[in-house]
Formats: sequence, structure tokens, C-alpha cells
Amino acid sequence: MIEPEPFRIYLMRHAQAASAVPGGRDFDRVLDERGYAQAEMVADRAADLGYVPDRLISSTAERCRQTAEIVRRAVRETLEITFVDELYNGTPDLYATIIAGQRPARSVMLIGHNPSIDLLLEGLIGKAERRAAMPGGYPTAGLAVLDYGAQADSGGWTLTNLLSI
Repeated sequence: MIEPEPFRIYLMRHAQAASAVPGGRDFDRVLDERGYAQAEMVADRAADLGYVPDRLISSTAERCRQTAEIVRRAVRETLEITFVDELYNGTPDLYATIIAGQRPARSVMLIGHNPSIDLLLEGLIGKAERRAAMPGGYPTAGLAVLDYGAQADSGGWTLTNLLSI
């Protein structure tokens, strides 16, 4: 699915969004008050732990844009955000292809949507480990940190950390 480069992947689900307004598009939903708080807390924790990606890629949906901007401000003001339209309704395979195309970056953060982000994580670390880490499903503003071959006996991706509120 994804080769060993980049060696670290950050998979983040957008923070909690407000309900759709009558006649409005799902794509245009913005973060609600709780969502802003979630994104800020997770981004601040990521920065404190030194989780700073070389590249930040986000869906163009408004709630993802807002989440990405909060992350950028927390981890590194000069971090450029690449917005990709296809992530909005993209499949887990598309998410993986976009991440794999970021070479020679050594770390990539992708901010996207469920169920694709959850299914990608499951595909990288396995169903049992994903369910053990997130028994209630992928939380809003959840940030999974994955390293390639992080354990001596590992031949693939390992969930190194999970940040969520």
C-alpha cells in the first residue's frame, strides 16, 4: 500500500464540525466551538511532542482547512499546506497514493475524512490493532502517528501514538 518512505505518517481526522445549515452543502460545514478546542488541544500536544511534518496535506472541505490551519500555527508557522480536492470523497487507496507521492519528504501529515482515514489506518496497521487503539472509531481531531518499522520485529507500519480529546 505505502512503501517505507515517508518514514512517519500523521493521519488526522478533521475536528468536530457544526451541523449542516438548511440548504447548505456538507463540504462547507465549519468547525463548531468544540471542534476549534479539539483541534487546538491536539495540535498543541503534537507540537509539544515534536510532531512536525515535513508536508501537510488537507482536504479542501472547510472543516479540514480550518483544522489544517490550526495545526500549522501550532507546529510550525512556515509549514505550507497543500489542499487536495480529491480527499473530500477520496478512497483509502487514494489517500495512500497521495501520501506515497510525497517523496522525498520523511514525514507527511494528512488531514481528511472518515471513513477513509479510518480504513487507511486499518490497512496500514491491521484491523485488530486499529480496533484496540480506537474501540469507538476514529475520533474527531484524532491524530494517529505511524512509523515504518518502528519495532525490531515489525516489517511494516506501527502505531506509535494516538492523540485525541
